[in-house]
Amino acid sequence: MNLRFSRLPLAVLAASVLALTGAASAQEVWPMPKTLPVVPQGTTLSTFPAPRVEWLTRVSGNNAKAAQVKDSINLIFDGDSITDGWQRGGLEIWAQRYGKLGAFDFGISGDRTEHLLWRLSSGQVDNLKPKLVAIMIGTNNLGNNQSVEDTVAGVKAVVADYRKRLPDAVILLQGVFPRGATPDNPFRAKIKAVNQEIAKLADGDKVIYVDFGDKFLEPDGSLSPKIMPDALHPNAAGYQIWADAIQPIIDKYFPAK
Repeated sequence: MNLRFSRLPLAVLAASVLALTGAASAQEVWPMPKTLPVVPQGTTLSTFPAPRVEWLTRVSGNNAKAAQVKDSINLIFDGDSITDGWQRGGLEIWAQRYGKLGAFDFGISGDRTEHLLWRLSSGQVDNLKPKLVAIMIGTNNLGNNQSVEDTVAGVKAVVADYRKRLPDAVILLQGVFPRGATPDNPFRAKIKAVNQEIAKLADGDKVIYVDFGDKFLEPDGSLSPKIMPDALHPNAAGYQIWADAIQPIIDKYFPAK
């Protein structure tokens, strides 16, 4: 089911939630809003918060888990399936590197910028006070045929929203990882263009930008299946590369005691 929720009447969205989850009422799944906003004419979809009905229960669960440990969350990771994968292929490295730092992973597979924005508007980081927020988002915008310009606008909106909600935190904005097995894959040029633009968000203070995508590439520019088997998602070896690449920044904000 592929629904454009931001354009749906509330009753339709609620019915969809119940049908997919089997819950007796919408309140068992999510505190549904009284009304749903409509995307204003001329507004870029990538910048407008939009829910995905299939993950409402997971978002609610993540928010509840975070609320239970809110005082111990010092490091947030957020994004799409690549970030979500820290809890699968990257789980062992996550436990070694970030478990002791009070890290929490909000990433959800399939998310685009508009979905992450909706998660933030749902209260995802309310009452949290992390030192550092590691964000990588945008590959699914491109994969959903959104333009480079719209994807950039969405990433900018995510960073701005996080800055507004967590003004004391430092944002570690990571360049979108390369995708596609060969360097001539159409996604490569689009990702490069996106990264060139979002790099400008770095301000030397509250927003740090890093792009280490080349560390995943072979000398000929190909993506090795030994690192990204599907030419998109890292395996354990890929997560090791990722962890090593950002470790100097992690060490800066979480120095060894």
